[in-house]
Amino acid sequence: MADHVNMQNMEDEDDYVEYVPVAKRRAIEAQKILQRKGKSSVLEEEEEKLNLVEAKPSLLVKATQLKKEQPEISPTEQVVLQEKEMIEHLSDRKTLMSVRELAKGITYTEPLLTGWKPSLAIRRMSKKARDAIRKQWHIIVDGEDVPPPIKNFKDMRFPEPILKKLKAKGIIQPTPIQVQGLPAILSGRDMIGIAFTGSGKTLVFVLPLIMVALQEEIMMPIAPGEGPLGLIVCPSRELARQTYEVIEQFLEPLKEYGYPELRPLLCIGGVDMKSQLDVVKKGVHIVVATPGRLKDMLAKKKMNLDNCRYLTLDEADRLVDLGFEDDIREVFDHFKAQRQTLLFSATMPTKIQNFARSALVKPITVNVGRAGAANLDVIQEVEYVKQEAKIVYLLECLQKTPPPVLVFCENKADVDDIHEYLLLKGVEAVAIHGGKDQEEREYAIASFKAGKKDVLVATDVASKGLDFPEIQHVINYDMPAEIENYVHRIGRTGRCGKTGIATTFINKNQSETTLLDLKHLLQEAKQRIPPVLAELNDPMDDVEAITNASGVKGCAYCGGLGHRITDCPKLEHQKSVQIANSRRDYFGSGGYRGEI
Repeated sequence: MADHVNMQNMEDEDDYVEYVPVAKRRAIEAQKILQRKGKSSVLEEEEEKLNLVEAKPSLLVKATQLKKEQPEISPTEQVVLQEKEMIEHLSDRKTLMSVRELAKGITYTEPLLTGWKPSLAIRRMSKKARDAIRKQWHIIVDGEDVPPPIKNFKDMRFPEPILKKLKAKGIIQPTPIQVQGLPAILSGRDMIGIAFTGSGKTLVFVLPLIMVALQEEIMMPIAPGEGPLGLIVCPSRELARQTYEVIEQFLEPLKEYGYPELRPLLCIGGVDMKSQLDVVKKGVHIVVATPGRLKDMLAKKKMNLDNCRYLTLDEADRLVDLGFEDDIREVFDHFKAQRQTLLFSATMPTKIQNFARSALVKPITVNVGRAGAANLDVIQEVEYVKQEAKIVYLLECLQKTPPPVLVFCENKADVDDIHEYLLLKGVEAVAIHGGKDQEEREYAIASFKAGKKDVLVATDVASKGLDFPEIQHVINYDMPAEIENYVHRIGRTGRCGKTGIATTFINKNQSETTLLDLKHLLQEAKQRIPPVLAELNDPMDDVEAITNASGVKGCAYCGGLGHRITDCPKLEHQKSVQIANSRRDYFGSGGYRGEI
């Protein structure tokens, strides 16, 4: 672009003298000498040479001509093209398929068949009626032959004990994600489910899995050592345990009603493997796992996925992020046949959706609200607090609402410091982070859930998916660097239609990109914007044209609204991590899982 401008300037100036190549200058000099001597015959030869030289224009002139002939691209179009290129480059990284499928070129075109059908009235529902229900519940669907939405659990044909259990839990009406998600999964379709935190996503994948397991068990009981039929993968041990407990709650009434017994297994790290293996030996129907331990069990041939036909990745964006991606791939390698794959999350940016489509068969995307949008039941307050005053101010913040309260920090050291400080001040607090052993983590979560402790201090380990009852207040001691984590953290309150407050401390330590993302998120949720954020110089003011042209609001990589993918800090960070990782393994891997 700059060259183009320079060329223009040069042409505009009157005193500009075109550069004459050396060969040409020599020829002119020779010509002058010959003219003096009057030797015209030689002169003609020289002239021919000169013409030849002139026929080959310099590269600079060529470039200028080419630029003139090119169609004009507006800056907006240029940015959109650049972003498109970046997103395509991301999604061709690798596809989420097993090695065997990739090698043999196996692609599944039809979804798995299940024996489930809704009643005739629902099947005959007109397209207009279906769309009206979706509009009423703010459900956006994408995909072919989407099953009709169903407005109550009875019409979904669940067995009596499950309906009774739902009623006992106080779940009478399905939430929007359940209205469309359950029929889609029950009819065997692959699905990407996006709904804000606290909207009842767990039931959407748990109930159909129980139905699949039940159907298989009735048709052909599982022999010892076989299984599982269904697998749910979660990013944190606490979330895995929570999901496992939900499954157990629904299996109990089924057993009491005389249905065949279904055995679930919680397969997480930090727990003795022997007890887990005992369950596998009896034959297991449903496994809820974290990636590390699951990989261990599969690699040591203690468990296989030969019969597994149902796979759910809960908080899928966290799993497919750099941390667990390779583990998830390894798990995929153990599947022997087609499976029904489901991905769920509150923040599912475009890149994960592109990446996921490679593994899914005719996927349906069910979207309730923008992916990465904050839950509207949470009142978000942002306060400017200096770094040294934070810990003292935290005590004041705790007074805002009655307990229980959640406090989130970025790193483990801060968690320990705050925990110690609160205990000294006589606050009943517990703490949890990845560095604590499993017993401590379980005690912290259990005592906090039971209401014996008032404050839980945690890192992002506890921010995804965990459901704590009655939390009215979440405090972000640090503003997380990634806006996705912020959305998940504040989503621990304001669940299932209740309202809650989230207070976030910001100061000069945060990068401007993070603060801009926060500002736009607050704007979107129609919250009060503090002056500190309002004064920020906002580059997104001029990019409405780009948003309209590309159809992507904010960043396609991390879902932040305050920047475009070209300035994404998360993408930069991941690139550097990848470069660091690619330098490993000089001395051979040194045994299992690379422990040298």
